[in-house]
Amino acid sequence: GISSLNLISMKRLVEQSLLGLTLCAFLCTGCSGGTKKQAVETLDASEVKAVDGLKTLQVGDVNVTWIQDNAEDKLMPVSLFPDAPQELIKNLSLQAGIPSSVSVFLVETDSIQILFDTGLGAKDSQLPERLKQLGIAPEDIRYLYLTHFHGDHIGGMMQGDSVVFPNAEVYASRKEYESWMKMPDDRKAQVVKTMEAYKDRLHLFEFGEKLPGDVMTCDASGHTPGHTVYQIGTLLIIGDLIHGAALQIPHPEICATYDMDKEAAIQARKKYLQEADENQFVMAGMHLPEPGFK
Repeated sequence: GISSLNLISMKRLVEQSLLGLTLCAFLCTGCSGGTKKQAVETLDASEVKAVDGLKTLQVGDVNVTWIQDNAEDKLMPVSLFPDAPQELIKNLSLQAGIPSSVSVFLVETDSIQILFDTGLGAKDSQLPERLKQLGIAPEDIRYLYLTHFHGDHIGGMMQGDSVVFPNAEVYASRKEYESWMKMPDDRKAQVVKTMEAYKDRLHLFEFGEKLPGDVMTCDASGHTPGHTVYQIGTLLIIGDLIHGAALQIPHPEICATYDMDKEAAIQARKKYLQEADENQFVMAGMHLPEPGFK
C-alpha cells in the first residue's frame, strides 16, 4: 500500500493545490437511482496543476489520483472528429489538435484501493513508474475496474505473456465482454489473450450493480458496446466518454471515429455531461487533458 511518508506528501500536495476548490453540499441523484446529501469539492480546473503526471483530489469521502500514462504531450488530431465543421475548429483555435491524455485513476475508498484501467502498456508508458512513486507495487493492486476493452485501457494488464497485476480482482461489464467475444479474431485478439490470463479473477457485472468500494456501475454504451461509467459518491470515472474535451464538452454531438455506435455515444455523452453539470460532480476522464479532471 501507500507508505505513511507518501501519504503525507500526497496530502500536502492536495492542500497546496486545492485553492481553486470550494466545498458545497447538494442533493445528489446518480445512476444508482438514489438521492442523498453529499459534500463535494467543486473543481476549478484552471487552478489545478499536475506534478510529474500525478494529481490527487479529495472528492467527498474519496481520494482519487490521476496517473498520466503517456510520456509525451498528447494532441488528438482534428481528423479524428470528421463531423466537426472546419469553421468550428478554427473558432475554437484547435487546428493544431485537441489537448488530451492517456490516463488511469487510483481511487481510495472504504480502506481499499481501486485502479481504473491500465493505460496502453507501451514501452514508454508511465503507469508502472508512477505507481512506484505512490509507493504501490503491481501486486498491491487488489481491485481493477475496466471502463472498456480498447488497447489503451487494457494494454497495461499484460507484459508480454505475463500478467502485471497478479493479485487483482478484475471487473468489467458483461455486455462489453460478450460483445467483444463475438468480434472477428483479428480484432479481439488482445482482449481474448488478456481476459484469458485473468480468467480466474475476472468478474462480469450487469449495469446498475454496486461493486466493492461502494462503486456504482453505469451504462455508457456507445463508444464500445458495454462502455462503463463508474460513480463513487460525487465522482464520475467517465472512461472514453470524451476524447477531445475542448471540442466535445461544448459540442457533445460530435463523435471521435473511435466511437463504435455514434448515436448511442452522443446520448451517453449528453446524459453524463448534464448529470455532472446539474449535480456538480467531478469527472475523471481517461482522455481529458492534464490533470484529467473536469
